[in-house]
Amino acid sequence: MSLHYPHAHPPAAAERIEVAPGVFWLRMPLPFQLDHINLWLLRDGDGWTIVDTGFPNDAVMATWKRIIEGLDGPVRRLIVTHFHPDHLGLAAWLMEQTGAPLWMTSGEFLTAHVVWNEVGGHGARFMVEQFRQHGLDDERLGKFEKRGSGYRKAVPALPEHYHRLKAGDAVAVDGRQWQIIIGHGHAPEHMALYCAELGVLISGDMLLPRISTNISVFAATPDADALGWFLESLEAMARKMPEKTLVLPSHGLPFTGVQARVKALRAHHEERLQALEEACEEAPKSAAELLETLFQRALDTHQTMFAMGEAIAHLNHLHQAGRLSCSTDADGVIRFMRLQH
Repeated sequence: MSLHYPHAHPPAAAERIEVAPGVFWLRMPLPFQLDHINLWLLRDGDGWTIVDTGFPNDAVMATWKRIIEGLDGPVRRLIVTHFHPDHLGLAAWLMEQTGAPLWMTSGEFLTAHVVWNEVGGHGARFMVEQFRQHGLDDERLGKFEKRGSGYRKAVPALPEHYHRLKAGDAVAVDGRQWQIIIGHGHAPEHMALYCAELGVLISGDMLLPRISTNISVFAATPDADALGWFLESLEAMARKMPEKTLVLPSHGLPFTGVQARVKALRAHHEERLQALEEACEEAPKSAAELLETLFQRALDTHQTMFAMGEAIAHLNHLHQAGRLSCSTDADGVIRFMRLQH
């Protein structure tokens, strides 16, 4: 079954489209190649619940002010799926604007703080050393060092308190239960919300219709099998979902066809894994040497960060599956080689 898109066009700035009873779709701009994020507004009795915040800039804040002024009741709470700037970036500001409390998982709240403060193996300085170990050249490493913490620039302020949500919890919104589904691989404790009564899944970045979400390995967990965690999370999510479930992703258009999309993503990643395996046939290769195998296009500094994380994730997965060996050279660079069976 191919994917079906019930809404051909996204909402305009400050417009909201009702995609299910009491569930409204907003769209905000992003200053990246991925140029938009979808946000969600849920009717909640005489008030509203917001899901995700958008990226902090003047245009997005002005749009939010117009939307909030147009609401017929107070914002009761702000739910954030994960710590990335386009999802959490305006949380502190929206809490000030509305008086609403923040609801999110501990893994995401705490990760935001350690990345912002660059402690505990998280942040730019640790990432630069990780990429050095994986063979990235001095010129590109220098660009990361010069850029410093992109997260701190993108998130002007972080909330200092929150209401914790965890796997298996349910959030009552307007008398309907939204189940909390935790996914791993894209972020430490990414939260999706599923309402069986409405047949709606707010998938965040875990399940997108046209692109595969970025899967990266943090410097703090250098041998993590992030790709394995991601694929397992998707399989677990898809098993519970009726095929007619309306998926509300953070990027792209709302769609139906959960199982078809998960199957396509698994096939996509297996194709990438096979390409990497073959590239490591003749000689040991570092993640940096394999960027062109995974990405047949020029990468800017921002894209190189995601590409390196993605390459390391795929190589770790192959190593832990017994498909590649892993060794550290005399120059301190980690390289991978295909195992001969």
